[in-house]
Amino acid sequence: MSDPETRFGKYETAWCPGCGDFMVLKALKKALFEADLHPHQILLTSGIGQAAKMPQYLHCNMFNGLHGRSIPPAIGAKLANPELIVIAVSGDGCIYGEGGNHLMAAIRRNPDITVLVCNNMVYGLTKGQASPTSFQGFKTKAQPRGAPWQAFNPIAFAVSMECSFVARGYAGEVDHLAALIKEAVSHRGLALVDILQPCVTFNHVNTYRWFKERCYLLPSGYDPSSWEEAMNIAREDMEERIALGVIFKKEMPTFEERFPQLAQGPVAGRARVGPEIASVLSEFEI
Repeated sequence: MSDPETRFGKYETAWCPGCGDFMVLKALKKALFEADLHPHQILLTSGIGQAAKMPQYLHCNMFNGLHGRSIPPAIGAKLANPELIVIAVSGDGCIYGEGGNHLMAAIRRNPDITVLVCNNMVYGLTKGQASPTSFQGFKTKAQPRGAPWQAFNPIAFAVSMECSFVARGYAGEVDHLAALIKEAVSHRGLALVDILQPCVTFNHVNTYRWFKERCYLLPSGYDPSSWEEAMNIAREDMEERIALGVIFKKEMPTFEERFPQLAQGPVAGRARVGPEIASVLSEFEI
């Protein structure tokens, strides 16, 4: 198969024309294709939201879960079959809001999964409420006087916890984003990629022009192993400057390596032990 779309399919979507999700999907296909991965090797998990529909538009294994619950099935699948390439993908409301506790736990455990967050700074599926990453003062129908709280900074949060791979991309830079996703997928450990993208329907503040005026690529000499420098980058005022690239990277043992049961190979590939299972289940018969 000679191109990403042939290998991973093309499907009719429910996204608004001009949505940043189209470019994220294009970058994801490009990254997987360039990594020479095939549909049977990949599992995409998601929660609820417009971005969470992405696994439905990609030819691969998929699990569509509950709102905020894209990461738990990703970790479970990786434990059952560490040979799978597991990617959790959802929006900022799903992963940083409802699923924030799962993200925190995942950073601590460091499973070998990739987490892609399509961050449009608004709840798009539910018609435009302020999300965890909406700037303070952002006005919506639900917050007509503006969001009263400070925006959540996912990069500073992840770097402060020493997440093993923290990157930020932008949907308007498809080739750069594809390279980030490819590197995140190849990283051993939890890789978080915060992907900034416009919502053309409900967010008329953080537009394509707005991002173009602020986004810049980290210089080639930047050292992502420096926690102090990563924190400085993470704490930059996003209304002034937005760094794109791998912001922090650290090698550490993965969650799966802490389970001696996996030393014999993937649990998913082992023969079932029928009599033993039947004996256990019989204890629950009424």
